Amino acid sequence: MIKDVIIHINKGEGQGVMTKNLVVLGKQNDWSLPALFAPDEKTAERILEFFTAQIRNPNTRKAYATATGEFAAWCSEQGISELAQVRPLHVAAYIEGLQKKITAPSVKLKLAAIRVLFDWLVVGQVVPSNPASSVRGPKHVVRKGKTPVLSVDEARELLAGIDVSSLVGLRDRALVALMVYTFARIGAAIKMRVEDVYVQGRRTWVRLHEKGGKRHDMPCHHNLEEYLEAYIKGAGIAADGKGYLFRTAHGRSKELTDRPMSQADAYRMIRRRAAGVKILTKIGCHSFRATGITEYLRNGGMLEVAQQMANHESARTTGLYDRRNDQVSLDEVERIRI
Repeated sequence: MIKDVIIHINKGEGQGVMTKNLVVLGKQNDWSLPALFAPDEKTAERILEFFTAQIRNPNTRKAYATATGEFAAWCSEQGISELAQVRPLHVAAYIEGLQKKITAPSVKLKLAAIRVLFDWLVVGQVVPSNPASSVRGPKHVVRKGKTPVLSVDEARELLAGIDVSSLVGLRDRALVALMVYTFARIGAAIKMRVEDVYVQGRRTWVRLHEKGGKRHDMPCHHNLEEYLEAYIKGAGIAADGKGYLFRTAHGRSKELTDRPMSQADAYRMIRRRAAGVKILTKIGCHSFRATGITEYLRNGGMLEVAQQMANHESARTTGLYDRRNDQVSLDEVERIRI
């Protein structure tokens, strides 16, 4: 089985220093250690341990590799060739420059990557102190998320507009319904196995494998139960418990393979289905999470329970998905009768 991360070690040229590359398979990108991070074997190995052993999430690994690589390139431009030369004023100057180019959340992410990496190097006794620990990032207050949300009518139109005469249609309806009725992240949905749909207490449940290795079990809404049953029965995969639940199709044949859908596959499917029913909102996979939470709260649901259902650490995070005030604002705007 191909592993997600492979470290290729090849002899470098010139100084005989080992050159190490971090390759994330399937993404067609090869991240090489900048010179700042590979002055010797000990430092290079410690850096690679950070990205492979310390960071398990592939998306976080990619983001942190990009952020720290860009910082190393900036240091090189400033004539900083050794990690021990990096001072808080250097990190502060770098962050100050970033604020003129990218958004505050992106700046905060890059600062976090630099800070966490240097923490790891301090623990490994590569550098004596963390130059990023005293640097403050830009202030950024978020009271409402930016994820595009569907109205109830649009969500119903989308589900009803999926042609379920084929296995692909049954699959797509089940996947969209799963995200709407369980607030599931797309990453957790596409990792599901057939056995993650099970019966307990005469009710169908789903098991989601969320970020950080957390297992989250949710009872199914009666519509979701119907859609999942129709898909599993139609695909004939009920006996394949270890197989992936949501599978790719053979080209345009509409026959399913045994390979799981990727996030890109799911996004393209959602955009295609939305265009099919003339939904103009630029929705993505995460939109259904916000749509489900908003509708749950609109119908009298409690924020604390929505937090539990969404598997959020904080109710404040769940509140970012609450778009009930959007409708209030629209109603008020319509009072301007000109």
